Amino acid sequence: MAQTAQRPREYGIRFGVLPTGPLNAITDVPGVRVGQVTLSEGQNIRTGVTAILPHDGNQFQQKSPAAIYIGNGFGKLMGFSQVDELGTLETPIVLTNTLSVPTAADALIDYTLAQPGNEQVRSVNPIVGETNDGSLNDIRGRHITKHHVLDAIQQAKAGPVTEGNVGAGTGTVCFGFKGGIGTASRKLPASLGGYTVGALVQTNFGGVLQIAGVPVGVELGRYSFKEKLDGSCMMVVLTDAPLDARNLKRLAKRAFMGLAQTGGIASNGSGDYVIAVSTAYRIPHETANPFDELKIVRNDNVSPLFMAAIEATEEAIINSLFAAQTSVGDQGRTVEQLPINKVIDLLKKAGQIR
Repeated sequence: MAQTAQRPREYGIRFGVLPTGPLNAITDVPGVRVGQVTLSEGQNIRTGVTAILPHDGNQFQQKSPAAIYIGNGFGKLMGFSQVDELGTLETPIVLTNTLSVPTAADALIDYTLAQPGNEQVRSVNPIVGETNDGSLNDIRGRHITKHHVLDAIQQAKAGPVTEGNVGAGTGTVCFGFKGGIGTASRKLPASLGGYTVGALVQTNFGGVLQIAGVPVGVELGRYSFKEKLDGSCMMVVLTDAPLDARNLKRLAKRAFMGLAQTGGIASNGSGDYVIAVSTAYRIPHETANPFDELKIVRNDNVSPLFMAAIEATEEAIINSLFAAQTSVGDQGRTVEQLPINKVIDLLKKAGQIR
């Protein structure tokens, strides 16, 4: 059900100043894989699962440095406290709907315990993010099963990432229009380290939509306080820059600024979270060495990465809107896709497209 329309850049829209990676996707970060399962069945099932795997090894035995930033905590993200305490990620990241978080966590535990080398594992910290897709999906039916989650993990691959009404974005609504999954990336020049920063978002939130600085939501007459637009946004930011958990938390905070660039307001009913992970090195679960010997980017050199996270997150959110299609779901509710032709006209009038 993903829209096959052009991405914003193909219309001439630009976000920021940094170049993108080859795919303009989170999978531009080497080793990163994404898998998605979409459930669009009958009149009322509009939901799914999106899985992000930072590397192709045993994630529990070879943990990734990680951090989570809470922009607004009206959400049910699972696994926060251990990541916040220890600064490591030990399972793939799974995104789904609010009431399927326990099912997804159970599946991640099954997946982890079944990995060769994990025969003695007695504790698992599954990371599951969510947004509430109850506007279009029969969320009370809890149609996501462990099989769906495991399937998303198992089919994860590198390369292009499908956007729009897919995976965990199948039933989402953003700025009053159909939301979904979006992704983007930035590649720093060699003089700034040559690192890649990639973002993947699950958009289901409100505010006053801005695209390239143009108040599109106002011009289209659809925005918070004029209409009831609430919800959440999950943001996942991966980079091959060698950052520790402290600077990954700082990176995550900047990704939230990317959401703000699109007009998101982190409303009272919004669960807005950023999960930031570095793929540059792995932290062994067990080792005879009592010290971690790491070479990490200094504070003075992280600003370009901050800008990359802001730009990639902003563009990923807008990409989700451009890719999403009109959807009819639970109780016959219809959510229209972003009127792209009108948006392009508005951007041309504002001088943002020449």
